[in-house]
Amino acid sequence: MRFGAFVPQGWRLDLAGIDVEEHWPTIAGVAERIEELGFESLWVYDHFHTVPAPTQEATYEAWTLMAALAAATNTVRLGQMCTCNTYRPPSYLAKMAACIDVISGGRLEMGIGAGWYEDEHDGYGYPFLSPAGRLGMLREGVEIMTSMWTEDEVSYQGKHYQLDGAICRPKPVQQPHIPFWIAGGGEQITLNIAAEHAAYTNFGTSLDEFEHKSEVLEGHCKDLGTDYHAITRSSNFNVLCADTETEVDDKKKWLHDHLAKRVGEEKAERTIRLYEPMSGTPTQITERLSEWERAGMSYVIVFFADAAYDRSSLELFAEKVIPELA
Repeated sequence: MRFGAFVPQGWRLDLAGIDVEEHWPTIAGVAERIEELGFESLWVYDHFHTVPAPTQEATYEAWTLMAALAAATNTVRLGQMCTCNTYRPPSYLAKMAACIDVISGGRLEMGIGAGWYEDEHDGYGYPFLSPAGRLGMLREGVEIMTSMWTEDEVSYQGKHYQLDGAICRPKPVQQPHIPFWIAGGGEQITLNIAAEHAAYTNFGTSLDEFEHKSEVLEGHCKDLGTDYHAITRSSNFNVLCADTETEVDDKKKWLHDHLAKRVGEEKAERTIRLYEPMSGTPTQITERLSEWERAGMSYVIVFFADAAYDRSSLELFAEKVIPELA
């Protein structure tokens, strides 16, 4: 099993209470620690407004962080879970990604999805199309990015995007191109796009859902004649980790209080429930992840809500969970 971890960036109120002058040192410091601890990759979210409710707290933009983290790290791979295709023209996104792949020495992952956060679309003036429309944009976006990374000059006539002689130099370091992570579990379109283009997928909020979506993905691969077993399946987990159950409960209480003062009791309690499936002692977390591994998940991406304030969850996970499963 392979492991990645998110850096704090504010979207999940994971920088709240820290002075703005300390934001970048905090983000960079956690990124460096993720690299030191032996995680294969570090990750950012692609969002503009905080959750579980929009607030005035900072949220750092994903691709700005990608460029900064490319220069601030040396070996760890760099990903977004996941880039919202509707926020940037795919030709421009391909250009940015190619430049960052060169800056990082070929360490970039390309996480991409159709987008879902309507509040951000409205706030920033991006059209929020129907699911079918956004998924159509995603399919065209992936096709455009692939062409931009592999062809000298790109012309493209799609329903949503049109290009006339686009040149992308430099090309990415990675060959044949930067690997795609197609994120989302939409059964008719998203997983079909993944079956055709993805090196990695990311789906499943429960083990049953993961197993079902895996079967759907396999069916699309058979229909398209692509290799299902060549696609690495991943999922994301919210983790609070401590040596004892009492200490885990203390971390949950800290997180509840941290959130409640900013978004209220109801949203704080709802958010805490997202941590229940994969928070616990190292032994408990290892046992739960082993079940997912038996179902075919081989890449884990973890979010530690306390990483900017207390690295003990991050460090204990790396010390006692990763060696059992890697």
